[in-house]
Amino acid sequence: MENTITLNIADARTLIWNALTGSGTSPENAGYFTDAILDTELSGLEGHGFYWLQYYCAHLRSGKVDGKAVPYVEQVSETSFRVNAKHGFAHPAIEAGFQCLIPAAQKHGVAAIGVYNSYNAATLGFHTGYLARAGLLAIGATNAVPNLAPVGGKTPIIGTNPISYAVPAPGGEIAFLVDQSATQVAWTAVKRAAEAGEPIPLGWALDADGQPTTDAKAALKGTMTPMAEAKGAALALMIEVLAAALTGAHFAYEASSFLDAEGKPPHSGQLMIMIDAEAFSPQTTARIADMAQRISDDGARLPGAGRLARRLKVERDGLTVTRQILDILDRLVSTPV
Repeated sequence: MENTITLNIADARTLIWNALTGSGTSPENAGYFTDAILDTELSGLEGHGFYWLQYYCAHLRSGKVDGKAVPYVEQVSETSFRVNAKHGFAHPAIEAGFQCLIPAAQKHGVAAIGVYNSYNAATLGFHTGYLARAGLLAIGATNAVPNLAPVGGKTPIIGTNPISYAVPAPGGEIAFLVDQSATQVAWTAVKRAAEAGEPIPLGWALDADGQPTTDAKAALKGTMTPMAEAKGAALALMIEVLAAALTGAHFAYEASSFLDAEGKPPHSGQLMIMIDAEAFSPQTTARIADMAQRISDDGARLPGAGRLARRLKVERDGLTVTRQILDILDRLVSTPV
């Protein structure tokens, strides 16, 4: 029996939508979220797409996250907004913030939103990429649950804490996009290795005693390794300040698990900053496009180029899903709450 099944894009989107709405997400909250999950799969980031959808649905069904929450946008100033996700998903809150943020950035040149009482923002590059397609240079940060110890420590205090920025190109395109965690790899990579009974490369994580390990299960009981050692830990700490302290969200060590269906909502946070590139300097996007072309002509790969290549391949060949994940999602769809 084949272990994978190939879906066309339309069927994949329907499956995501039905799983979310069947588990308790309101239709008003499901659209942007569905697009984000699908975009993640199309970009080849499987560990953050269909794989995490099962956890989103479990948290909906247990009541840990409110799929019907209506985000509240508070205007702090003409260029600053604060969004209360109200214990719901990050995506509807971010989407609601963008409705205020994009016009503000276009009018004033720069604008920012802080989201709190939120949830896992999933692939941060989807949000910054959305803004880049609107002609805005976007910087995004989100904190996560604790799995990283500052250098010299053994206790997880901060999270993998992704940061992303996306740069617009002429014609509503993206010149390049960076989306990375402050750790050597995303925590999901270690979790999936543990589930498969596979070792992880040395340098990805430390065990509970603070020692480097190749045992994925031991790594899950320990801490992730920051990228570039102290520099990565410093970046994670900066993001913790931006996404949690500045927004009023929980710090990582205060947040509940993104994985367990039980317990209180994690109340994590996100910060998005938008800059109208053309307002700051005429011909900015054209100049960036020229720089990007020079980099490509030299044989180097721009950040985000791999995502685009994978997306084109998936659009042509279809989206591959493991039978195990598909069976889980099919059961969710067939048993709506």
